[in-house]
Amino acid sequence: MQNPFEVLVELTRGPLVESVHFGALAIADASGKLLAQVGDAELVANLRSSAKPFQALGFIERDGDRVFGMTEREVAIICASHHGTDDHVAVLRGLQAKVGISESDLLCGVHAPSDAATAQAMLARGEAPTSNRHNCSGKHTGMLAHARLRNLPIEDYLNTEHEVQKTILRTFAAMLDMRPEDVLIGIDGCSAPTFAAPLRNAAMAFARLADPSSLPEPRASALRRIFHAMSSHPDMVAGPGAFDTVLMQVGGGKIVSKGGAEGYQALAVLPGACGANSPAMGITYKIADGDLTGRARPLVGVEVLRQMGALTDAQVQELREFYTRPLYNWRQIEIGEIRPAFTLQREG
Repeated sequence: MQNPFEVLVELTRGPLVESVHFGALAIADASGKLLAQVGDAELVANLRSSAKPFQALGFIERDGDRVFGMTEREVAIICASHHGTDDHVAVLRGLQAKVGISESDLLCGVHAPSDAATAQAMLARGEAPTSNRHNCSGKHTGMLAHARLRNLPIEDYLNTEHEVQKTILRTFAAMLDMRPEDVLIGIDGCSAPTFAAPLRNAAMAFARLADPSSLPEPRASALRRIFHAMSSHPDMVAGPGAFDTVLMQVGGGKIVSKGGAEGYQALAVLPGACGANSPAMGITYKIADGDLTGRARPLVGVEVLRQMGALTDAQVQELREFYTRPLYNWRQIEIGEIRPAFTLQREG
């Protein structure tokens, strides 16, 4: 069996390449045409939280955001893996009040905030985390809003047989040009269904997020609202200093970035972002080892966008904390570097 992965990232110590991260990557346009790849573009991988914009889509295309009077920040947070800051919790509480649900209705579980400053402040004041601090609480609030919109039960909204989850699966599959029965379903860390699909299909879906002009209404306008909300309010999508947030801030509204657990990353790039007449692009990749420390996934994203021409040299410099950079030991002596180790294989 051929290895679907190639080396994407190298770490050096002195003159030696000491460690590597393997991965696979696909870049596609909105028609599904493969534009570039590294490794196997047909690799099937769990999107994990990268699927969140499409898990919200069925609700938005039913005008749920308008029915409940949602702000763009609220639309962004239902597509988010937020870091549990006080600001995120305030937005969630406001949205939950509009929808007529409470934090206790969430079935995502509880974990400490991903934002270190928030976690330290909560510890200092003796405050225990609750469900709204969970990075997926926005997604779960959106699913509950979807149920309320259609007068469906909310108690078992995560059940794969619930009409909300059936709609989410059909919508996700359609965005990827797949049949629902061909989408592999697992259970995510937040207990919601999670989907696996080939990288190329997922890349096409993200290209369609950036340019839905080939899709019918109301799906096209719903995708535009999601893209604009996420790219305009990147602070809601992740958190202070996080790759998704910083990349979208530097990208100036041309890029949507949505990471997932276990080394998955998806990017949606607007038409024209890589030069005159360049098509919308979706970029998806999977770091084979899961990239639990998060050192490889952002670096690959910056390098892909640089090679495709979606980032200028000045923008790459703004993203230097995520890109090629020195490595230091405990005495802050430079001992090597972390760097990209791939060249995109262009198609056609």
